[in-house]
Amino acid sequence: MQLSTKLIHGGISEDPLTGAVSVPIYQTSTYRQKKLGQPGDFEYSRSGNPTRLALEELIAELEGGVKGFAFSSGLAAIHATLSLFQPGDHLILGDDVYGGTFRLLEKVFKPLGLSYTMVDSRELSQLENALTNHTKALYLETPSNPLLKIIDLEKSVVWAREHELITIVDNTFATPYLQQPLILGADIVLHSGTKYLGGHSDLVAGLATTNNESLAEKIAFYQNSIGGVLGPQDSWLLQRGIKTLAVRMEAHQRNAGILASYLAAHSGVAKVYYPGLADHPGHEVAARQMRGFGGMVAFELVDESRTAEFVESLKVITLAESLGGVESLIEVPAVMTHASIPQEKREASGIKEGLIRLSVGIEDITDLQTDLEQAFAAALREETAE
Repeated sequence: MQLSTKLIHGGISEDPLTGAVSVPIYQTSTYRQKKLGQPGDFEYSRSGNPTRLALEELIAELEGGVKGFAFSSGLAAIHATLSLFQPGDHLILGDDVYGGTFRLLEKVFKPLGLSYTMVDSRELSQLENALTNHTKALYLETPSNPLLKIIDLEKSVVWAREHELITIVDNTFATPYLQQPLILGADIVLHSGTKYLGGHSDLVAGLATTNNESLAEKIAFYQNSIGGVLGPQDSWLLQRGIKTLAVRMEAHQRNAGILASYLAAHSGVAKVYYPGLADHPGHEVAARQMRGFGGMVAFELVDESRTAEFVESLKVITLAESLGGVESLIEVPAVMTHASIPQEKREASGIKEGLIRLSVGIEDITDLQTDLEQAFAAALREETAE
């Protein structure tokens, strides 16, 4: 099946008991055992649930993994994955990763003995400089959050394998519709299912999958032992959201391309970050390893002091954290999603105080562009009044 068909019919797409074309919500905590000590396929819903299993089989098939795992949030998925490592181990990760990922490493795993180094992971020379005898994994985001950096996955994977490292890729921004890191050689793929996969801003979820049987067994152990699993109702919602991922992503990136070009030509904008623009430093790599350029755009105003006035003036585009929903969302990472990263680290990686991140929705493009124009006008009016 082609990928757009797999989104609808992949995994367990119908109920094997009744033939229902939508897998039911199995709202149960436990399952009857016919004989003592001999449970069936399901024993307790932390360990497994038919609705969650359908979702887990689906993400594994979409990404090319051997087994999938559904969690109560993206951070729960990251937590279970980072639990693969031991005190004394060292990780290399990108310098502009999601703020929650940084907080988890810095505040939870670092006190437990796990160390890490943040570098510009586009540069193999920086990876080499960060490598130690204790390095066990390379953790990547591509496109990265929020600067839309593009990592050459094939080159990175070759380098990681040379040094016997596990390659972990957060594929949230691209989704399996636009990019499949496991097929490009990565070992583990992570998703915030809250974002594009769910697509409607009505659930919080995390997903993980791997093409390595040994890693799958370990992640399954931590999923069950830590217990941050996704409930059956959200599992059903997420599977339903995935069914329309293809049409939504096409609409997202069509609108994003138009708005990125509009922003790049605007006199009030200093810089635009969007891999679909020909002058983006990762444009050629993105064109090679992705099926499209996605729906995320970041930009900076010429007058950074007008950032708050600008985002607060928007009417159609909503000022809120998160991304990937059908509605357009805008935020300022330094104040919102990446506030947990110290300012000096943010600025060193290029995340300026006035950087704006825009998750372009699937509204009519004329309404989105008009909204931006009115926000620019409002910010300029305030500047003129002063």
